[in-house]
This record gives sequence, C-alpha cells and structure tokens, in this order.
Amino acid sequence: MYEVEISTSFSAAHQLKGYPGNCRNLHGHNYAVTVTVSSGVLNEIGIALDFKLLKAAVEEVVSEYDHRNLSELSDFSEINPTSEVVAMTLFRKLKSRLESDGIRLARVRVGESDHSAVTFFEE
Repeated sequence: MYEVEISTSFSAAHQLKGYPGNCRNLHGHNYAVTVTVSSGVLNEIGIALDFKLLKAAVEEVVSEYDHRNLSELSDFSEINPTSEVVAMTLFRKLKSRLESDGIRLARVRVGESDHSAVTFFEE
C-alpha cells in the first residue's frame, strides 16, 4: 500500500459561538492542511497519484476558505468552524474529487498552530 500526501496552508478567521473563552471572539489562524491518499497500485510509469493532481484538487477546495471569515460561510452555517469541523468538511469535499479506481482518500489533517492539529478519517 502506498500513501501519497501533500501539504498546503491558508489563512482565515473564525469565532466559536458558545465557547467559554477568548475563542468566542473573532480571531485568525494560519491553517496547515495535509491531505493523504492511499493506493495499492501504481500506474505504468510507477506513480500512485501524481502530486500535481493531488495538489490541484486540494488547492481548489482550500482556496474557498483562504482569507475568509469561516464563520460567515455556508459550509459552517449550522456548526462552528472548529479545526475538527474544518478537517471533516475538507475531507468530504475532497473525497468525490480524489477517489477513483485504486485511490482512496485516507485522511485530512488541519493544524491551527504549530502545536495543535486534528486529523479526520473515515473508518
């Protein structure tokens, strides 16, 4: 089994309604995103999934959030845009773009600082 991953980042603001601390106020993060796909097969030239294709799919989705207030976006109208929810939302948006014969989206990791991150995956 092979795992192919890329990392990218975006900057965005959010606020956590109902949070009993400073995060209830509008604030920003430089989010670090790592997306991992898995494959048990290689193509005829020895590639599981071209890094360029993976990066393009991830950038298309992540660009919707860059320099935005996540709390104002429709993706988060029903739930706070916590790192957990952002990771799950990115996963669900990327799954349909990336999964094909032999390629499975394994996980999406979202870090909101150098010291804290969340990983979402389906069992």
